[in-house]
Amino acid sequence: MRIDRTRFHDTVLAGVVAAASVALFVLYDTGRLPSGGLAVDGIREPDPSGVLLVLLACAPVAVRRRWPLAALCAGLVTETLLTAFGYSTGVPGLSGLVLLYSVASNRGLAMALGGLLISVLAYTLGAAAGPPRATSLSDHVVVAMVLVSVWGAGRSLRLRRAYREELRGRAARLERARAADTRAARAEERSRIARELHDVVAHHVSVMTVQAAAARKVLSSDPGLAREALTAIEHTGRMAMSEMRNIVGVLRTDARAELGPQPGMDDLPALVEQMREAGLPTQLIVEGEPPPLPAGVDLAAYRLVQEGLTNSMRHAGAGTEAVVTVRHAPHELDVRVADDGEGTAGEPARPGHGLVGIRERVALYGGILSVGPLPGGGFEVRARFPLKDGQ
Repeated sequence: MRIDRTRFHDTVLAGVVAAASVALFVLYDTGRLPSGGLAVDGIREPDPSGVLLVLLACAPVAVRRRWPLAALCAGLVTETLLTAFGYSTGVPGLSGLVLLYSVASNRGLAMALGGLLISVLAYTLGAAAGPPRATSLSDHVVVAMVLVSVWGAGRSLRLRRAYREELRGRAARLERARAADTRAARAEERSRIARELHDVVAHHVSVMTVQAAAARKVLSSDPGLAREALTAIEHTGRMAMSEMRNIVGVLRTDARAELGPQPGMDDLPALVEQMREAGLPTQLIVEGEPPPLPAGVDLAAYRLVQEGLTNSMRHAGAGTEAVVTVRHAPHELDVRVADDGEGTAGEPARPGHGLVGIRERVALYGGILSVGPLPGGGFEVRARFPLKDGQ
């Protein structure tokens, strides 16, 4: 059976306060008391009834944190009866002070002020209802100062506790935000790596597949042409392996990667020639004077052309021709890949991870991407990248 430590501690505290209050009640100024019952100053001699009232006044301390205001009211009622009957409690209101402190340290400002007001009213009522004593104004001021000091100590603890909770909550929020940023950064990095791997593998494997199919068809009738196709497959495979080594080398931390420059718009003629060799008639049209492009935009535009031509070769059908149009404007780069193939009737766009990756690349640099079939047949992939002044 699990013990509630808070309740156990409060019960022990109630016992300690009760023992101290009874001792002070019995020993308080007994030398001034005659045997007649009431002292000259109105203090009644301790008796079992008074001890019982003292114990009843201390009992609510056991629930001071669970019901602090109710416990304070219960304790003050008993203390008021003690004062009204003429008993002395030694140090007046020891349990009441503990309960007032508990209200101030465990409840809000409104309830804490209410507890202080109730304590002051209970003291005033007890002083007015009890027998006349030789009590000066300074004594009442001291009691008021003690009450306010105990209340202030409780409020100070409450504020410090709230401040620590706020600091812990703020630290927890910052930790959650940092963890969310880390997860977002990792997800973005995974997406970037996935885009690069897809662009490299999908393009080269598609080219190799087409060349292998062509080599198989002419293997018996034209061995020389088949040999050329196999040579092109070997060359394409080596290029794919080289680019994959570059990507994987970046990910490795135990070895120094041998990095080369990323492809860009200057490599479009070689890409177009590769597609022609793979069996896709491709034309490259460049309009305007090519300005220096940011590295990210340069790579994104190249990957868009690469993905567009790969899709045309894989999906457009036999006899398809593709046209790559690059238009350099003062503040914009317009890249378009269109083919006159069979298109995708009934489908708004050709599905695949490549186009998803291209969409992410274009959005990363603030571009606008349009993908879909052309009205007269064929398919188009087009992106417009905004360029800043001087780019």
